[in-house]
Amino acid sequence: MVTAIIGRKIGMTQVFGDDGVASPVTVLQAGPCVVVQRKTVERDGYDAVQIGLVEARPARVTKAVAGHYQRASVPPTRVRREVAIEVAGTDAGEMPKAGEQVLVSLFASGDQVDVVGESRGRGFQGVVKRHGFRGGGASHGSMFHRAPGSIGQSSYPSRVLKGMRGPGRMGGDRVTVRNLRVLQVDAENHQLVIGGAVPGAPGGYVVIRRAVGPRREPPPPVSVRTENKRKGR
Repeated sequence: MVTAIIGRKIGMTQVFGDDGVASPVTVLQAGPCVVVQRKTVERDGYDAVQIGLVEARPARVTKAVAGHYQRASVPPTRVRREVAIEVAGTDAGEMPKAGEQVLVSLFASGDQVDVVGESRGRGFQGVVKRHGFRGGGASHGSMFHRAPGSIGQSSYPSRVLKGMRGPGRMGGDRVTVRNLRVLQVDAENHQLVIGGAVPGAPGGYVVIRRAVGPRREPPPPVSVRTENKRKGR
């Protein structure tokens, strides 16, 4: 059984609970996807599937990539990802095959998911914005407002140590946000409403997968009166 799906981030909004408290949510366009390739232990050394996101805009691919899709009898897609599958407890007839669809209905309201995406690119930034440095004094004549300060020693080791934080490219990294709660599933429009924020800008591609390490639900609170009743007080 496929455990993940490719989607796009639509944007953020808020929903109101029964108690009237507003909670931030993210709306995702999840799928539809198709299975492009099935990988097995016998042939590839592990179990997985390669899926592609079906979009309205046609994809321009090379002849080699077109042949890859032709073997699965599916049209080429602009985005494809390799995701894991559940082998334990799944019959051989239920294993995904090339050409099958992967829909948002594999998730249900209340499930915990991990969302993998690419963070927003911020370009070349200094240490104050990139690493949260405090900076120097801002008074008249300081000349040390947003500089990083000392990055090494003069006599020994006479070099900048590896891993020293400094200015550079910020953002554009692969980010995984874990254990987000699925609040609504719109199977007709292929949309998911997930509590919290996910990485990337609106329109960016993300992978929504079942939570690898789901968070345990906290036990319900016990009142003092109920606890005393149990102890016979």
